[in-house]
Amino acid sequence: MTGNSSLRAVASLFWSGNRNRLLAGALLSLATVLCGIALLGLSGWFITATAIAGLSVATALAFDVFAPSAGIRFLALARTASRYGERIVTHDATLEVLAELRERLFRGWAVAGAARAMAARPARLLFRLTNDIDALDSLYLRVLVPLFSAAGAAVVAGLALGFIDIRLGVASSLFLLAVGLGVPTLAARLARKPARRRAHALEVLRARSIDLVRGQSELTMAGRIFAQREAIAEADRRLAEADDAMNRTETGVSITLGIAGAVLLAAILIFGAELAERGYISAPVAALALLIGLTATEPFAALRRGAVELGRTLTAVRRVGPRLGAQDSTPAINAPNAARTSICLKHITAVHPGSVHPALKDVSLQVGHGERIAVIGASGAGKSSLLAALAGEMIPVGGAVSSLPSVLFTQRTELFNDTLRGNLVLANPASRDGQLHAALEAAGLSRLLARLPDGLDTMLGEGGAGLSTGQARRLALARLVLRDAPVWLLDEPTEGLDRETANDVIARVGWFAAGRTLVVSTHIRREAEGADRIVRMAQGRILAEAHRGTAEYNSLLEGLRPE
Repeated sequence: MTGNSSLRAVASLFWSGNRNRLLAGALLSLATVLCGIALLGLSGWFITATAIAGLSVATALAFDVFAPSAGIRFLALARTASRYGERIVTHDATLEVLAELRERLFRGWAVAGAARAMAARPARLLFRLTNDIDALDSLYLRVLVPLFSAAGAAVVAGLALGFIDIRLGVASSLFLLAVGLGVPTLAARLARKPARRRAHALEVLRARSIDLVRGQSELTMAGRIFAQREAIAEADRRLAEADDAMNRTETGVSITLGIAGAVLLAAILIFGAELAERGYISAPVAALALLIGLTATEPFAALRRGAVELGRTLTAVRRVGPRLGAQDSTPAINAPNAARTSICLKHITAVHPGSVHPALKDVSLQVGHGERIAVIGASGAGKSSLLAALAGEMIPVGGAVSSLPSVLFTQRTELFNDTLRGNLVLANPASRDGQLHAALEAAGLSRLLARLPDGLDTMLGEGGAGLSTGQARRLALARLVLRDAPVWLLDEPTEGLDRETANDVIARVGWFAAGRTLVVSTHIRREAEGADRIVRMAQGRILAEAHRGTAEYNSLLEGLRPE
């Protein structure tokens, strides 16, 4: 996806779901700016007119102080209300869009091909969900809204000054638009490279810091601990250099806009003084024009930071944009045509991305309803690849896969820093508390649940911290129970568990898998003993199959690890 396509993808997401609030926020921002200009201009006119009227008793008695006073109070209240409303509306709309962006980005990386690529560098997903998404709030809050309000203020200020003198209005409006928009545009170009370097340096700094914290033992044993510290310091230096460059650019924008404001103010002062001297306008009107010019440049100052960070924002757009419209390229797995068949593989061949050797080669397998299959073989034989192909997580390059809906129980137990309920409903978002309690009881966690002070609302730490390995595995089993699929694919379900816990997990799996088709990848005897058929794999091929009760079945079973 090109840069323009990525920008359109992000902009369409902002626009599609929150256009009314986004427009309302921009209009409220413009209203705030206009109320500020009108308030200062009217105040200057009122003070000047009051001072002149007080020179004589007749003019003092004839001067109406109530209408301007009411206007000043109204504008002050309107400015406060519009500012408050603008902050509420714009931030609410932006935060909602960013939340949806995170969800879409997570789903975009969850498709089969992207998920495998991301597994090699999991920190990248974290940076995309945090740094890059956070950078996108500048697109609306610091670029589009200030741009709209500043341009609107320049036009309105030009119209107001045009009623005083058409030449003054046109010249002031053109000057404001040229300088007020040109300077931030130039700043955005100058800060593009430093902003990109800053984004990259920040990502490198965080990644290296995480590596240092998590790999202290390995780095110390390899004698690389000091080298890692130096690498972190180098990334920090690059980050500081990028920050300095961006700050210098922002300072230059502030100085340039300040000079431009002073030039405009001096021009209005000279031109207004000349008009007043000729009698074309009164002194209060000249003061009004001067104060309009004084406040007309202020809205452009809000563009400073947005322009400086535009490079970072566009970098984030290019990174996340392609994944927003990503579609899972995994073909849908159809149900088998044959009656009483749950799984049917016909001569499938599959290759891991970046590998030249196929993980599966000409594999054919047919599994009936309710049949239990144990897939055995040495590490690297293709057992996990076979389950991944059945689950639709590996795309075959040849052959055909058909299967009833399945759920994959992986070797790793993935738990999140969330409540117990939050970790369970990942399997079935529509689950009610009664179903969650039943699933936990089925997994043997009812006693644990009874001891937890907050029950289902108990928070788990990162990766399920607070639970033992066996409890975490049982929690994953509870999710498996909640996922009511006719085919269960289990990848070494008791690996790393003690004998008692492993036997209990196997027994519970066997009990709750009744009536379901079960395919278990294993090299442990206890996991294969309940199988109706054993399939032995090597080098991505099925070399042997044996049914229960045969001598070959017993021979294959005896060759497995006892525990």
